[in-house]
Amino acid sequence: MAGQHEGFALGVDLGTSNTVAVLRWPDGRTRPVLMDGQPVSPSAVYADPDGTLHVGTDARRLAQGDPARFEPNPKRRVDEPTVLLGERSYLPAELLAALLAAVGRAAVDAVGFLPPAVLTCPAAWDESRRQVLADALLRAGWPQAAEHTLAGPTPPGTRLLREPVAAARYYTQVLHRPVPVGGAIAVFDFGGGTLDVAVLRNEGADPWGDSGFRVVADGGLSDLGGLDLDAALVQRVGELLGERHARRWARLVRPSDAAQRRDQVRLWDEVRGAKETLSRSTVAPVAVPGVAEAVRLTRDDVERVATPLLRRAVERAREVIAAAGLRPDQLAGLFLVGGSSRIPLVARMLHAELGVAPTVLDQPELPVAEGALTDLPLRRALPAYAGPQAAPAGPAPAGPPAPAGPAPAGPPVVPPAGPSAPPPNGPSAPAAVPTVPTVPTVPSQPAPTVPSTAPTVPSQPGPAWAGPGWPPPPAPTVPGSSGVAGTLVGAASATPTPTGPTPPGGTTWRRARWIVLGAVLALAGVATAATLYLLRDRYPDLEFGSLRELSRPPAGAERPSGMWTAVLDDRAYLGYALPDDRLEVVAVDTGTGGELWRRQTDVAAYDWSRLIAVPGAVAVLADAPGDSTPRELILLDGRSGAQRWHRAIRGDDDVYFSDDTAVLVDRSAGRLVGLKLGDGTDKWSKPNPKDQYGGVRTVVRPVGTDEAAGGPAFLDGAPRDSWTGKGRRLVQLGADRSVRLLDMSSGSVLREWGNVADLDDLLVAHEDRLFVAPADAGYQVLAYDLGSDAAPVVLHRAENAEYRPKALVACGERRACLLQVRNSDSERTEVVAATEGKASVSWSAPGAIRLVPVGDQLLAEREYPKATVTLFDAAGKPVLPDRPGVAARLDAGNLLVFAEPTSAVADNRSVAGVWAESGEVDELGQLVDVRSASCSWNTRVIACGADRDFVLYGFTND
Repeated sequence: MAGQHEGFALGVDLGTSNTVAVLRWPDGRTRPVLMDGQPVSPSAVYADPDGTLHVGTDARRLAQGDPARFEPNPKRRVDEPTVLLGERSYLPAELLAALLAAVGRAAVDAVGFLPPAVLTCPAAWDESRRQVLADALLRAGWPQAAEHTLAGPTPPGTRLLREPVAAARYYTQVLHRPVPVGGAIAVFDFGGGTLDVAVLRNEGADPWGDSGFRVVADGGLSDLGGLDLDAALVQRVGELLGERHARRWARLVRPSDAAQRRDQVRLWDEVRGAKETLSRSTVAPVAVPGVAEAVRLTRDDVERVATPLLRRAVERAREVIAAAGLRPDQLAGLFLVGGSSRIPLVARMLHAELGVAPTVLDQPELPVAEGALTDLPLRRALPAYAGPQAAPAGPAPAGPPAPAGPAPAGPPVVPPAGPSAPPPNGPSAPAAVPTVPTVPTVPSQPAPTVPSTAPTVPSQPGPAWAGPGWPPPPAPTVPGSSGVAGTLVGAASATPTPTGPTPPGGTTWRRARWIVLGAVLALAGVATAATLYLLRDRYPDLEFGSLRELSRPPAGAERPSGMWTAVLDDRAYLGYALPDDRLEVVAVDTGTGGELWRRQTDVAAYDWSRLIAVPGAVAVLADAPGDSTPRELILLDGRSGAQRWHRAIRGDDDVYFSDDTAVLVDRSAGRLVGLKLGDGTDKWSKPNPKDQYGGVRTVVRPVGTDEAAGGPAFLDGAPRDSWTGKGRRLVQLGADRSVRLLDMSSGSVLREWGNVADLDDLLVAHEDRLFVAPADAGYQVLAYDLGSDAAPVVLHRAENAEYRPKALVACGERRACLLQVRNSDSERTEVVAATEGKASVSWSAPGAIRLVPVGDQLLAEREYPKATVTLFDAAGKPVLPDRPGVAARLDAGNLLVFAEPTSAVADNRSVAGVWAESGEVDELGQLVDVRSASCSWNTRVIACGADRDFVLYGFTND
């Protein structure tokens, strides 16, 4: 079918020791291509006697039989005329072609065809070496090589891209680390066979839209890589064996026949495996062929033999940075890639010697391959859906043209705006949205009103709080409230006086008895209310129901290239890109589905980023192709849609909102600016703190509130209504390691601390606490009191240097939770929960990459090998274990779970509601033909962009 292959792409890093390939789907998802069941495959080749070439793990296994037919690193032989394997000579291009053919077969197995591809090569490779790659591509049956130049657009074919350019693009476009135009990044590629260091400058996009990273200096060491560390470790194993096995060791290092060569291969495999284990552990055994006892290698052994080698690597990096005319502190980043950079000593020595904290990932083999995909960016306009269209509400046009315009013929899909607009679904639809929240209001009510709900709280918490009739009238038959006591007192005063003589003081005594009885009943009511309050569900479950379509607002005459939504209270804002690159925004009443207003922006944009709903307004934020590229920030009035103001900002600027102020992080001017929401004028301005070199880089975080954390959140855990809560504040981390607390409305500096954290450290603020965790091995978590100048409290210390932190969140009152990874092994990831005054607790969460607080519970998310979520209670017990998909917080007690990751491509997505207290799942049904990445939600509705229009679904029985 036409267009079915569009949007797929393949990035390939053909490394000296290992080959990695990453596939991208049209919706932007990326996954490593599995070869021999693994995401990283050895770049090894074995030649059968009949000339057949085997690669990867198969090649290594076959080498056990005849090592003379085995080449472990064909990329190192690229300059040789031929390579002898067994009795036959092969061209280097033939060996590389065998590897590329295996990658191609794996890609075809995954998606059914060979997608457009980008193949990376070292920055220092000259034309003759790149020609070997071009020949290998043709031999493997791939399209011919095509290289990007500044002379014009890249011609069709398999693109060749320099490895450091791919890594730099990954750093900025995937990790979202800022490198401003004119700024520079160093890429330290420490692979199996070589060390390559490059400094790249961001020069903006060229006329053909390509990312403008240019290599301004490069260098390396062709005799230094993981293989050389292996050789040094092999020598260390020989030293540990000593004279006892001298004869056996001589045969292993200088084999004379096939059997001895097989033993040598086994030895090197053992040492290589031990080296990888020692990046995660402190001790690893090595089984030496022919020797009964295993040799124990330690991390000290690795660091002892690696230190002199790595000292050469650090000095080479210093030289390349100097050749670019820069000091290390002038770099915007130092990015470590390549499998050998996983060794902890590499990052430590670079940090100590250069003074720059490097960025290194859990899987440093992947960034070059995934970064290569940026050379084939997703097209802005997605192909139109070729199948049947979802029928809109109301009669459909009879003919194929499907005219659309501001006033389509036939009954309108959306009822007209206005107070008299009828509900879309007839009498059964509510005429107005109840303003009563669906979360319990009892705790904030006076205690005497609580007992009237006592019979329903334990058994049916959902219906007890819902409906326009809340609160119900007091029930006189239920004792314990002040209303009941008052009724009894009133009844007492109405009782007839008995006949006959009245004893002295009798009336007074009867009155006193009734008063005492009323007081006792009132006290009992207070006690009952207090008991019910303590036994209540702090975070009750929503009364989930099946998805029901509320309305389907139209989105213009043509299929939009992009769609965005935002939901706040009873208002949904829906935005879609017009053909002239402006944005049209539609406001819809979520109760009736009626359209309230429809407005187009006055300005066009390269692309649009998001809508942000704030009290009384909606902000529209444009996207930009580069950090220094201008983009628009527009504020529309929520009542009328009229444009209040707009302001040009940069691609790398951030904006944070309170109820009356927008705070702009102006990175080009090195300052924070407070803007009035009413007219966009400057309220205040504060320069960023400077370091000793005049650097003004900064990190800004909003101070979270209980109100925001108890409301809906994005899929990454960030609150959708982050402006909620009184006295909105920000914390700003400066280049000088200082942190200051600012009032968003006035810009006043409320408090300031010195020497707190580096810009790459983990930092989160919530209510009265700031939590900080240095992004280093052997870290500790500190808590600062935002209300005082007291010294920080140590909440948690890592057991040893094997642990590194990531994903720090506030997860309760004076409580911080984070993920810690042991020895860079993601499968050994743990959750640590640390509370002031208590011992920290930890539990296993293999592969988790993100934490989201949900009331007292904690959601851990995993992406690989497939997206899953696990909900833990406060003690670490799984309440909802390994649920497939991705999840978002609805409120402090409930989750919305998508069965699959969200996508920008129109598709069906099954969703479920989950009560966090019990992990109970309510299947809600399918969102049909929606662009799920555009969806927004609150506790009642989900608003999504569909293939050609918008759709609003209700999912609770309110």
